[in-house]
Amino acid sequence: MKRLLLFLALAAFVSSCGGKKEEKKDGFEVSRSKTEDKKKEAAEGVPVDLDNKGVGPIKEVTFSDTIDEEMAARGESTFNSICVACHMVDQRMIGPAMKGVYERRSPEWVMNMILNPDVMLREDPIAKALLKEYNNAIMLNQNLTEEQARDVAEYLRTL
Repeated sequence: MKRLLLFLALAAFVSSCGGKKEEKKDGFEVSRSKTEDKKKEAAEGVPVDLDNKGVGPIKEVTFSDTIDEEMAARGESTFNSICVACHMVDQRMIGPAMKGVYERRSPEWVMNMILNPDVMLREDPIAKALLKEYNNAIMLNQNLTEEQARDVAEYLRTL
């Protein structure tokens, strides 16, 4: 009887340990598939749209072939005093990184977002998608003038 109980216990133990067999590989391996999937989803969730001009007072912005250094310097000063609370040049923070913004958005869209973030976040599909991507961290209206926003837009060209 003891042998039968021992045999049944051993059989139960062996069958519970069976199933999927894991092979050990030599070396070190890191899997990042979940993080990569999230990055892909975020990139796909907010499309690049250079035709969208946004919602607001700015209907057309024309950049000259050369950067206006004086305007860009004023824009850098404004950016460093107001925008760096949420935006970094090279990396995401509370808001998107600013480097290469004109490869993703039109100059009109950027200026309308600077001047009119409340309406943009309510009505513009890209602004709504960005709001969702950045955990509903709203961009506050800094009450800049069109001239100040244009200075910041010029500075963003230098990044």
